[in-house]
Amino acid sequence: MSEPEPTRITFDTVDSTLSLDEQKRLVADSGRRRHLSWGMDFDSRALSLDPDIPDHWEEQVKELHRHNLKSARTGMVAEFGERGIDAKIDNFVTMGIKPFSVLAHHNALFHQVRQAFVIGAYYPALVGACALGERILNHLMLDMRGHFTATPEYKKVYRKDSFDDWRLPIDTLEAWGILLPDAVVEYRALMGLRHRSIHFNPETTNALRDDALAAIIHMRTIIEQQFASHAVRPWFIANTLGHAFIRKDYENHPYVRAYFLPNCPFVGPLFGMAPGTSGWEFFDLPDYGDGDWTDDEFAAAYNDRDPTLVAGPTA
Repeated sequence: MSEPEPTRITFDTVDSTLSLDEQKRLVADSGRRRHLSWGMDFDSRALSLDPDIPDHWEEQVKELHRHNLKSARTGMVAEFGERGIDAKIDNFVTMGIKPFSVLAHHNALFHQVRQAFVIGAYYPALVGACALGERILNHLMLDMRGHFTATPEYKKVYRKDSFDDWRLPIDTLEAWGILLPDAVVEYRALMGLRHRSIHFNPETTNALRDDALAAIIHMRTIIEQQFASHAVRPWFIANTLGHAFIRKDYENHPYVRAYFLPNCPFVGPLFGMAPGTSGWEFFDLPDYGDGDWTDDEFAAAYNDRDPTLVAGPTA
């Protein structure tokens, strides 16, 4: 008497109380899915507040920009008050956008730093940006060091609960491949601003706005480098259209596991999404078949997908 064929386990039948790692191990088509980069924070209103309208734009584009400018200005007045609004808008535009970022330790605090700069509270913005940089370094060190116990750097950091000398965590996180090269450059520049602003320096008062702006831009670039939800980064599959996905060989990387995967749905190339009552909802096919796809094969299946086959809500 032949043995009955084992039941095929898919994401609509697997025990949802199991950890995601265990679900991925059990589900038959896991090799044809990837983590979608999601869970983001951003503010691009600075682009809408630019009053310059190039002559070469079509008239309907110009009119749309005028409408967006008026709407954005109304929103700024509601958020920051009418008094001194032109200076506040100038500060807001000068800072630039708040980059697309995964949800992590920094989002709410960077928002507060930016708010302080907008209203002209330049010293709080300056020291806030520097303190946030230090806070992120400490979080990264405490979150990551347990994964690098076999490295020579570990013995220098394993006893510490916080790091106020930035050189040690910057050098250590660079050696571990956690901080990307451009983030290292920005951190070292921010470190100089931090020393000049936190420790007494009579010249700080004369350069508050410039230093605060520089600190915010350094911090913005660090966030763009380390936490961008859409960008060319080592952990993202290259050349996907409209969305970013985590590379298969980075799914077990400690940095990606800590800061990206908790907010990244595990989807196939025909996943769909739509706004719901409590945020975006994701939809997917239950089974993509057997076999593992390379990242390039997944990217091709996603980029070339038939829009009529994309998953959506069921009645």
